[in-house]
Amino acid sequence: MRRLPPLTALEAFIQVARTGSVKAAAAELALSTPALSRRVQALERYLGLTLFERKHQHMELNPDGQKLMTEIAPVLDALGMAIDTVLKGRRELRLRLGVLALFASQSLLPRMGELRRLYPEFHVDIDTSPLAMSRLGDSLDAAIILTRDVDMSIYFNELGRDDIYLIAPKERTRGADAITSPAGLAKETILIHRDMPMLFEDWRRAIGEPDLEPRAVEHYDSGQLMLEAVAQGFGVAVMFGRHFESAHDPRLARLFEYQVESPYRYYFVCRHRALENKAVRIFHDWLFSAEI
Repeated sequence: MRRLPPLTALEAFIQVARTGSVKAAAAELALSTPALSRRVQALERYLGLTLFERKHQHMELNPDGQKLMTEIAPVLDALGMAIDTVLKGRRELRLRLGVLALFASQSLLPRMGELRRLYPEFHVDIDTSPLAMSRLGDSLDAAIILTRDVDMSIYFNELGRDDIYLIAPKERTRGADAITSPAGLAKETILIHRDMPMLFEDWRRAIGEPDLEPRAVEHYDSGQLMLEAVAQGFGVAVMFGRHFESAHDPRLARLFEYQVESPYRYYFVCRHRALENKAVRIFHDWLFSAEI
């Protein structure tokens, strides 16, 4: 049997041909524009043909593309109907979810039992890899991200707000080495999450100390590791209050009592079309009804 090009590449080709736009086709398939373009380019490389006349903000089939479209569009439509028939009545629902590990361990997984009891057929594949936004519609159905600015072209829903905490080893709150004022941070290493690079600047500006400089700044891509680094005496972490409270770690203590709301938020995000996916919709509705 002759080897065929990837089905996802053929699907991308047909959608671009039907809409005349990479952007519109990407939205229809719940993909990012670069991901869809890569699929079309992969098909052209496989065939050794150029399939489109690429015009400004418009994609028009050339003669080779028109011939391919005429031959394969009915076949793929029939294939889709056949798959729907095979899967009809299947009970399993599966969601591919991108989420930061600390949020998953503290806020999500402790409540997932509720979701399983409501929907025994529901399953979640957890992915804690970085750059979840760029993989929506490709390897992820949805994600819970941490950001201050959301891409307005996607669906998003805020998961509450939080205050900025400075977290230190408990022993640094008493005795001769106690950090008793923000000025004391000039001798400390500040630990920052890579997804919130400006959080310390936001905090010091809010308390009226915009020129406060720590001895050093270190960046982490894991909130769990930040908490452990603080407990081991490696620095002072700038984090959300919810993560400090949920940790219940007797080795840690909050510094100061300033109430500073973070401009960063957790958001549930997905492509708009992904909301038509039953698994995405079930998870979304449960997530916000559970007030996680």
